[in-house]
Amino acid sequence: MAEWNAFYHNEEEGQEEEEAELSGGDYKVSGRDSLVFLVDASKEMFIKGEDGRPSNFDMTMQVVRSVYTSKIISSHRDLVALVFYGTEQCKNPRNSFKHVYVYHDLDEPGAKRVQEVDALRGEKGAQLAAQTLGSGETSLGDALWCCANLYSDIKLRLAHKRLMIFTCRDNPHEGDSVKDRQARTKASDLKETGVFIDLMHLIKPGGFDVSLFFRDIVSPPEDDSELGLQLEPCDKLEDLQKRVRARETKRRALARLSLSLGDGINVAVGVYATAVAARKPSSIRLYRETNEPVRSKTRTFHMQTGSLLLPSEMKKAQVYGRKQIVMEKDEVDAIKKFDDPGLFLIGFKPMEKLKPHHHIRPSVFIYPEEDEVKGSASLFSALLKKCIERNLFALCRFISRRNYPPRFVALVPQMEEVDEGKVQITPPGFNVIYLPFADDIRNLDPPRCPAASQTQVDKMKEIIAKLRFKYRNDAFENPVLQQHFRNLEALALDMNEPEEIEDLIKPKVDQIDQRLGPLVEEFKDLVYPAGYNPETKPAPKRKTADSGGGAEKKPKVEVNADDLRAHVQNGTLGKLTVPVLKDACKLFGIKTTGTKKQELIDALTDQLGS
Repeated sequence: MAEWNAFYHNEEEGQEEEEAELSGGDYKVSGRDSLVFLVDASKEMFIKGEDGRPSNFDMTMQVVRSVYTSKIISSHRDLVALVFYGTEQCKNPRNSFKHVYVYHDLDEPGAKRVQEVDALRGEKGAQLAAQTLGSGETSLGDALWCCANLYSDIKLRLAHKRLMIFTCRDNPHEGDSVKDRQARTKASDLKETGVFIDLMHLIKPGGFDVSLFFRDIVSPPEDDSELGLQLEPCDKLEDLQKRVRARETKRRALARLSLSLGDGINVAVGVYATAVAARKPSSIRLYRETNEPVRSKTRTFHMQTGSLLLPSEMKKAQVYGRKQIVMEKDEVDAIKKFDDPGLFLIGFKPMEKLKPHHHIRPSVFIYPEEDEVKGSASLFSALLKKCIERNLFALCRFISRRNYPPRFVALVPQMEEVDEGKVQITPPGFNVIYLPFADDIRNLDPPRCPAASQTQVDKMKEIIAKLRFKYRNDAFENPVLQQHFRNLEALALDMNEPEEIEDLIKPKVDQIDQRLGPLVEEFKDLVYPAGYNPETKPAPKRKTADSGGGAEKKPKVEVNADDLRAHVQNGTLGKLTVPVLKDACKLFGIKTTGTKKQELIDALTDQLGS
């Protein structure tokens, strides 16, 4: 009979499920994401920038390659396509559209596609593009029509469809009203089918005027958190990558719940994970003969008869006070359920009441869902504004999913922040901080150490002032993950050796020594005795007995028969150590083949409990 804890999901398992859902994506339920790069191949795109800057076409290819590799690592099931317009050659289904070249169809990204994009980078890439694509007339309407056909040919369920236009020409048809009208019509048709059109406009001499043509082409913001069309063009690769990354990543909600503010006052909110631990992908087992993936199945058999057991034939049990408590699966579900999923407002507290040690697990983020309940955005915005003005956080009871235990959480308000390029850094909303229960708080008894003198404190303040720097968590990548994926990339792309990575979390010892100068030696002289070297380990001191003999030995703990029977009756044998349990087995003449603690406890219980 299975143990109860094999069925009961604890909080850590629930957190891992939420992280797996966000990072992996449930494609069977929500569908796949798709992205089409529509790149201008006109001659203006190949003009190099000032001060040796790469051309707009070269920057675009670097961004496309970056997205390809990131998709392969993070979401390999997504579909990506690369289409050029304004080309001399044409390559598309049935070659129905002139001056449109479909370089990659909508499909999962792979190593071969990355190599083909790499071939279009740099000076050699520009020469290859001139030979393969060429530059000809421009008809953005035909290009959008071709992209619509790419989407219609996909039979898979697509959860999110996005099209990005890369160009440095603000008036691609040069005043041709017929082509302008055709492009606006096809853009409108794409929007009606659920395709979001974004413009990644690049720098051009004289500036890029969005109002001439592209204002009517791009899609409006999907929600209030997006800034919509950017007026300033990108002139740096980093800015372009940042904009593309902000656009191509579709936010998936972990859950959509209701925030109850009182009787009959509910706000629909979506729960999002702002930070998920990045891990190496799990290995896949392959059949050694064909290298095909294999599946593993788990079956349960009766211990005595060997017959196959169905889920309906199994129950859950847990031992309490030497008695086995047996329950059906439905009964376990019933006692686990406290209430329906959602957030219930309890009250408000000043922000100074929230301490750093109250954060016991990564927080999540909530944002209003206007489509679920009308008026949620307005009420949510008013609550956020008042909490920020009065420096308060909201205390709530939170049940994230059905049959999940309730938690106390603090809703900490967060204002919107944008960078110089008008790209959103942090969205407006509430950070959900998980608060500890009384059972989770530990009372520590730290060892007492001698207090530092004021001279020592002042010297350490000087050291801290010298080593201070502005920390940004997005500036440090996990070197283990980076090395792992560099090795995979080298194998997949047939590279001679993987690309070298820089371990950004490794301390720069030379720079630190140069900044500190003599402060370290001065601090050592103030704190440690003369001649002290912290790198050498002190010799271990041997404890001697009172008689002056060898090392002191711990007294042997003996347990008599009456004490053992009392432990068996009270179910407290687990408090005894393994050597004591072995001596007890020898005392009663119990022969045991195992040496594990649980096996010894079972043997004593069977002998003394009967």
